[in-house]
Amino acid sequence: MKNPLGFLFSREETDEHLPNREILSYAAGLTGQNISYSFISSRLTYFYENHAVSQQSASKVGKLMTYTYLWDAVNDVIVGAYVDKRPHKPYQKMRPYLLYFPAVIGILCALMFIKAGSGDIFKLIYLGVLYFIWDLLYSFQDVGLWGLLALSSPHSHERSRVAQWVTIGAAAGGTIAGAFPFLWDVLKGSAGMKESTIFTVFAFIFGLGGEMLSLRAAKFRERVDSPVQKDEKIWESLSIVRHNPTLIFISLARFSQGLSPKINQTYFFQSEYRNSSSALLKGGTAEVLYGIVSGFPGAIALPFANKIIDRVGGMKRLLLISQIAAIVTRLIAFGVGSIPALKYSTPVGFVVMCLLVAVHNIPGGLMDIAHRSLTSDSIDEVELKTGIRSEGVSFSMQNFTTKLTSGVSTRIQNFFLYNVLGYIAYDDENYIAMQGEKFYKWQYPLFMLGPIVGAVLYIVFISFVKDNKQHRAEVERLLKERRAAVAETAEN
Repeated sequence: MKNPLGFLFSREETDEHLPNREILSYAAGLTGQNISYSFISSRLTYFYENHAVSQQSASKVGKLMTYTYLWDAVNDVIVGAYVDKRPHKPYQKMRPYLLYFPAVIGILCALMFIKAGSGDIFKLIYLGVLYFIWDLLYSFQDVGLWGLLALSSPHSHERSRVAQWVTIGAAAGGTIAGAFPFLWDVLKGSAGMKESTIFTVFAFIFGLGGEMLSLRAAKFRERVDSPVQKDEKIWESLSIVRHNPTLIFISLARFSQGLSPKINQTYFFQSEYRNSSSALLKGGTAEVLYGIVSGFPGAIALPFANKIIDRVGGMKRLLLISQIAAIVTRLIAFGVGSIPALKYSTPVGFVVMCLLVAVHNIPGGLMDIAHRSLTSDSIDEVELKTGIRSEGVSFSMQNFTTKLTSGVSTRIQNFFLYNVLGYIAYDDENYIAMQGEKFYKWQYPLFMLGPIVGAVLYIVFISFVKDNKQHRAEVERLLKERRAAVAETAEN
């Protein structure tokens, strides 16, 4: 097996090998974007529910965010279709969205964590308007970043290599943003900062700072031209999806994971571990440790992703294995965590829970690489069928699925948090440790077993995806011949 660190040392470009320095810039751009997005997506609702609006309006925040996620999902596909039909310079289809949008997106990220005005209605309107604008601009950037993957190379094996490293970059961004709960504990406990102030400060550091780092992706050059279809309407660009069953079934599989009955992990860790006698298991610190310990094996596997995928028999088989592993390990973790001596809230039980979740995160951490590689390959297949490239609408469908899933998942989590568990957002900063008996009884089953529902549904849908290496090679060969013929005709 080749040394994965060899990636860090640049190689000159050939027909089938991209310069590593460019891939590194692309990956760094994804790191920055994911620092920003991860902070927004995981902390914004919590900030508004517990620090921006009053206790009486806290449940309205989750409902508002559900509507914004739905808007987010709809505008993604419209943006993707617009990107596909918008005139652009050769080999610069995605560049404008990577170069001109990040600064504005970063400023909006920071502004959403400022408590504006005094009335709850004004605060909710303020949040809704800023999120609406932020999300529209973010959709352009997101389509640009991920659409660039399909344009990175005409060769599927090289696109898989790019997908591997930009996924590592994206994961690094999520990891950096994931350190926030630990910093939250430290700044609140040692420095005495107010929670709301901590959130605002890191909205500037992670939100704006992350977007500035995302500018690095603009240094990556497109290697596949994507000619504009003249006089094509947006709805015609959208309709191209019907020729892409791979994309449709991946989208359905990913959406089905959001149908799980569960609660946001921040509530679980803050309520179970905030008052722990162990210094290492305070709420935010416990959440960060859980992310590190459970995610570390998956992170280590990322540089070897394509080797692992080949060993298990392809992208589709990896996806199936990941969900079977998730079901088995979560069932075991729940059983072990229910034993008094190994209860999940004790130090030993906490470590056991993390290690068991880490097992299914090894194949689970490679899922995004498989999704993105299969989607990129499917774009080639659609081009062969129709003569049209559809990076914009295809990767916006990926974003549409993510946002729609987030919206539905947020609504489900909001329902279980308030209607089933009876959560109360107290004004006091110790609020989260003062919940009712039902909350403490059912939050662990929801946290650990709830995702199994989505895993089962995912397996059903992903089973319909086709993954054939020989077929991909034939598609590439035919496209190469067609492109050469078109180029020769244009020269003559």
